[in-house]
Amino acid sequence: MPRDRVRNQPVRRIEEYCDPDPMPRDEWPATLAPVRQLLDEGLELGPVTVLVGENGVGKSTLVEAIALAFGMAPEGGSTGSGHTTRPSESDLWEHIRLVRDFGAARSGFFLRAETMHGFFTYLEQNPNPKRAEPHFHERSHGESFLDFVIDRARWPGLWVLDEPESALSFSGCLSLIALLQSIVEDGVGQVVLSTHSPVLAAFPGATVLEVGEWGIRRSDWADLDLVRNQRAFLEAPERYLRYLE
Repeated sequence: MPRDRVRNQPVRRIEEYCDPDPMPRDEWPATLAPVRQLLDEGLELGPVTVLVGENGVGKSTLVEAIALAFGMAPEGGSTGSGHTTRPSESDLWEHIRLVRDFGAARSGFFLRAETMHGFFTYLEQNPNPKRAEPHFHERSHGESFLDFVIDRARWPGLWVLDEPESALSFSGCLSLIALLQSIVEDGVGQVVLSTHSPVLAAFPGATVLEVGEWGIRRSDWADLDLVRNQRAFLEAPERYLRYLE
């Protein structure tokens, strides 16, 4: 396939889909403030959108719903992939509508570090008859993760990544930024990324959204709780570790 340039975003905005009924606000995951805000107000996405926040606030729930609504498998893979083992995803994706730019690419990839081993096994067991896959299982977790991005980098569309730092070292995070940045700058793709990593949150030019009990708010990198807390820890780790006893 030629390296077609993507001039328009695969997902410009996310809105609630109310046919036949709106999602009940008193049922999970709409009980989470960020999910409720998305349903009530919608959410605009940029060429690169990074979501940060504590465990359990709804980051993964949001990116998972975006990926599923776009046609990707809940445990990772491309649009149309049938890879799944144990269903655990919410039904939020059935209650949202993805607003596309006219003529935008409809392909994409969903990468979840926690499920990549199973996804790579799925690729081995279901080989592509038109092209040979790299031998992902013969590489380390982080190397295989980056190899997958490199291998698919020429395909236009939406890249959704859920906490990829789980698979990556510090230098690996920098390598991932470089890969994804080239995909975006070449007009090939759009990126939606959730992370606990201050390195990935520093993605140049990204729209950074902090997710928490308040809902969703746009933030500068230096103002993120994630950045302030890790900077304070690195300056004086003993101030934190002494309370662990």
